[in-house]
Amino acid sequence: MRLATLRQKKSLILQDADSLCDAPGSHQIQPAHFTPDYWRERALITGEAPGRGSSLFLQPTPGASTQWVLRPYRRGGLIATLSHSRYLWTGLERTRAFREMRLTASLFSQGLPVPRPIAACVTRHGLTYEAALITQRIPGARALADWLNDASLPDETLNHVLASVGRMIRRFHDHGLDHVDLNARNILIDTPGTPWLIDLDRCRLRRPGKWREANLQRLERSMRKFDSTISIYPIFQGYRTTS
Repeated sequence: MRLATLRQKKSLILQDADSLCDAPGSHQIQPAHFTPDYWRERALITGEAPGRGSSLFLQPTPGASTQWVLRPYRRGGLIATLSHSRYLWTGLERTRAFREMRLTASLFSQGLPVPRPIAACVTRHGLTYEAALITQRIPGARALADWLNDASLPDETLNHVLASVGRMIRRFHDHGLDHVDLNARNILIDTPGTPWLIDLDRCRLRRPGKWREANLQRLERSMRKFDSTISIYPIFQGYRTTS
């Protein structure tokens, strides 16, 4: 993976040159590619994911075999009443988009199950900036929350998936990743049942500590919002599996 920085007027783009070379016709990425209107005007939006910011599923070019996910950065809480998309500028490499892009690229290069990062864009407006991130879509993947809500799913199958989730989290923890928003929507399960971790905004690499337990507790609270009767024992069982 070869990360390269481009400047386009007021915008700075950090892109994976290899990914863009593999996508015919899209290697000259522009700030417009990070706006929903660009894709909407070309009828290349194939769907969207729930959550803050309304991540969009994109077809990079007509007939492309792979899809992208466009996620604009959006504020939550009370600060969103002042601005839902502007952040304080403290330097390019401290922007949320560049930090997430570099972290995701590092984990992806180590073979960890994260979506391949395509590009991040930061547009500066004086003392503030706006940003967006594009990643490759995982084919056939559904959020863990959807699996929890699937009443037709046999308990044995769900428990197997949850154990796989536990093993996945352990892999990331062993690499030092503190996922500050580990919840049932930021874990995706693909068609073969392999779990993936998404949305690494504000995440960081750390030495082992109590944050690991805090990650698991946050996930437990999230899962119980979707199913208060769910047993998370399979996740802990998988987490303790070191093989």
